Amino acid sequence: MYTCTFDRREGWLTSKRKQVAELAGVSEATVSRVMSGVGPIREETKRRVLEAADRLGYTPSAIARSFVTQRSGNVGVMLPVVPKVHLFSAYYFSEILSGIGHAVEKRGYHLLLQFRQADAAPDYESAFRMRKVDGCLILGAKSDVSEARALRTLHEQGWPFCVVGQRFDEPYDQVDADHREGGRLVAEHLLDSGRKRIALVNGPASFSNSVDRRDGFVDRLRSGGVKFDESLEFTGNYSRKSGYALAETLYERRGEFDAVFAANDRMAIGLMQGLKERGLRAGADYALVGYDDSDASRTTDPPLSTVHVPFFEMGVRAAERLLDGIAGDTEEAGPSAQRLETRFVTRESSRLS
Repeated sequence: MYTCTFDRREGWLTSKRKQVAELAGVSEATVSRVMSGVGPIREETKRRVLEAADRLGYTPSAIARSFVTQRSGNVGVMLPVVPKVHLFSAYYFSEILSGIGHAVEKRGYHLLLQFRQADAAPDYESAFRMRKVDGCLILGAKSDVSEARALRTLHEQGWPFCVVGQRFDEPYDQVDADHREGGRLVAEHLLDSGRKRIALVNGPASFSNSVDRRDGFVDRLRSGGVKFDESLEFTGNYSRKSGYALAETLYERRGEFDAVFAANDRMAIGLMQGLKERGLRAGADYALVGYDDSDASRTTDPPLSTVHVPFFEMGVRAAERLLDGIAGDTEEAGPSAQRLETRFVTRESSRLS
């Protein structure tokens, strides 16, 4: 339960426990009880022992420190399990998690990843009840009844949490990108390029990203004097496979559109591949724009125009907001909803020759 050093000259283990006891002004037995978390100890005594231990490099176990501070030292990241999807290869999740890890490590916390089945009702509160985490970051949330109930429970119980990448109207800490602006940027680029018959390949409406991107896109078309043709709106599931599958439908309607906006790069790349196999090339026969600015968007043929989303920064901001709340360092009177800026990236897929 504590760290010792081995004195090779005497051939026996020497403990710093006695030094800690002398510095803290307590007995060695008290030091042992504090470190092991056994027996009733006054809060002031616990603090003195831990401060002395830190000064002397005497490191208590995580369990003992948790007992004293009433904290686990863990930040939970709640993720959905998506069948047949390699979650950590998805640019969206990998970048956000990298940002979270960067911020959490700097603050001396550890990450605890917890997965749930995508079709199961979430139970975020159990991680708090079992003292596994001091706060949690929620990724992959959807706008449905079970999600709303789980988040409301966390909020009512006062557990620290922050939702990343999903917008809710309730007063929760949230960090996301400004996807309405992102959709608007896509429409503006295509309108400036002379495109007026634009198909939309969107994600499920249960994700606020899908709704916000569509709203910004359609609003900018309308302000530019172009009516969006809802018959040219198609729904995928943000996977490359779903974009590829929709290529057949769009090919059958190839004379009805001159551009396609796919709501993420994975669907755009799948669509690009499927249409290319049928003889239609992005950047020559139609303009194509994706969304996310993933690594893969730079290596497609042709390179994919897209919207840059600061996923890494989203992870950093969310983790910092959560940890500030745990430490009581937030200046705001209540929860905050942060929206980070997006920007358009022009590449060859939307530059019609």
